[in-house]
Amino acid sequence: MPKSNANPLGKNLELPNAEVIFYPGLFQPPESHQLFTDLLNQIEWKHEPIKIFGKSVLQPRLTAYYGTKAYTYSQVTMQPLPWNAPLLQIREKIEPLVNTHFNGVLLNLYQNGQDYMGWHSDDEKDLAKGAVIGSLSLGETRRFIFRRRDNHQNKFELNLSDGDFLVMGGDTQKFWQHHVPKTAKSTQPRINLTFRVLQ
Repeated sequence: MPKSNANPLGKNLELPNAEVIFYPGLFQPPESHQLFTDLLNQIEWKHEPIKIFGKSVLQPRLTAYYGTKAYTYSQVTMQPLPWNAPLLQIREKIEPLVNTHFNGVLLNLYQNGQDYMGWHSDDEKDLAKGAVIGSLSLGETRRFIFRRRDNHQNKFELNLSDGDFLVMGGDTQKFWQHHVPKTAKSTQPRINLTFRVLQ
């Protein structure tokens, strides 16, 4: 995983036992706006159920999954759809930054501030051990919060805005959880793409 001095665009976030690099505004308008519009209209968005404590509930956001290998999380297996043009455009730009080839991307559409993501770590057995996760935000700015898995009072927060790119590697998922909380302030949609390496 590259350090910030290897790429002046990136900023290392000071999280113990984690490797997190933040690239604010990696995608600038009008490119970011065009990607948002293309993804909003071209992605096959679904309102999928997941299992929580053995009960099937609808996720509080729309999702889609593209790539070459199936991906299982929250006891639900998602079959990949083939890469499309905007996804390939993004992948081509981010892969050189992290020196990684991504073979899957999970997309989330937050339609408004009431859509959210609960606390979790991206540590599913389908993911290649030690591989980075690249997260791109498009559209509305939303809060993104980390907390230690062994101490929930130890938190780190940042705002993710249109075009921001966040890379999580090393032991980040082992020691930290993250989530996107509800908010009454955000009414516009946000698309988040998390590029992954599946084994």
